[in-house]
Amino acid sequence: MTNLSPSDKALVPFVSVDHMMQLIHHIGIEDMLRGLADYIETDFRRWQLFDKTPRVASHSAEGVIELMPTSDGEVYGFKYVNGHPKNTAEGLQTVTAFGLLADVGSGYPVLLSEMTMLTAMRTAATSALVARLLAPKGATTMAMIGNGAQSEFQSLAMKAICGISEVRLYDVDSAATRKCAANLAGLGLTVTPCTSAEDAIMGAQIITTCTADKQYATILTDNMIGAGVHINAIGGDCPGKTELAPAILHRSDIFVEYPEQTRIEGEIQQLDATHPVTEIWQVLTGQAEGRTSDRQITLFDSVGFAIEDFSALRYVREQIRETQLFHPLDLLADPDDPRDLFGMLQRSLQA
Repeated sequence: MTNLSPSDKALVPFVSVDHMMQLIHHIGIEDMLRGLADYIETDFRRWQLFDKTPRVASHSAEGVIELMPTSDGEVYGFKYVNGHPKNTAEGLQTVTAFGLLADVGSGYPVLLSEMTMLTAMRTAATSALVARLLAPKGATTMAMIGNGAQSEFQSLAMKAICGISEVRLYDVDSAATRKCAANLAGLGLTVTPCTSAEDAIMGAQIITTCTADKQYATILTDNMIGAGVHINAIGGDCPGKTELAPAILHRSDIFVEYPEQTRIEGEIQQLDATHPVTEIWQVLTGQAEGRTSDRQITLFDSVGFAIEDFSALRYVREQIRETQLFHPLDLLADPDDPRDLFGMLQRSLQA
């Protein structure tokens, strides 16, 4: 992945939104979700090789803009991402993103990619990877609370990776539920629109919450959660934004990506900083236990972490090698004589 020829260094592969959508269909949505989950698992298993830091965030009243960097010592990656809940009312995406990989040895970029679509795919793949570890064995039904841009991806990932066959939908905006149900029609799931969160969780072994409002919210109250379920809480992703009643957290065994980030942005920002949590990489490597009983409530307090984006970009870079699904981007000033940048500028007048 890091062996670059001189000709490779001049042009950087750029995966546009259109090319990303073509790539997803070329691979197949469910196959790509499984592929992303495999890459994420591989990188989580080598967790200790990576540089790790909470994402660098710039908060405003309207939302947040963040940078998410990491490196495994050979390849460096980062993602730029925003989160602006108000955007939906203005006809804009709540979340947009792009990302980059670079060769550590030279510092040269080796991939630039859109990551709005890719983030939706990697978030869903991560959710399902963790649910495969923590959800009750034989789980067949997921409640999807919040039917916005992430909901279809989450549903299909749980089908492809965990084998669920039914998804029960609820959103305070019934139009969002109708949208999600229509998009999932014919894709191999039994889809049940519901009129309340309480209705949606009936019979569900997996409960996913993914709402957009930037506020301390109570999407799930303590009395709604019975023994034995797995909660996939992915909507809380910045300070001041939560979805679960604190009592649920106290009844659950909590699993996180990177505690230093999750304690700032996740559901556990509601808890004391010493409250115990388990890191997912530890479960994957056998250093910690996941689900240990049928009555245990497991909670994945997911806020997204840079290594997941690194894995997704690494996957995309491999998948585009034998395709034309990228633009060679003239991003780098790379003169024949690296000491003569000014000469390159002057010679451009003669071109």
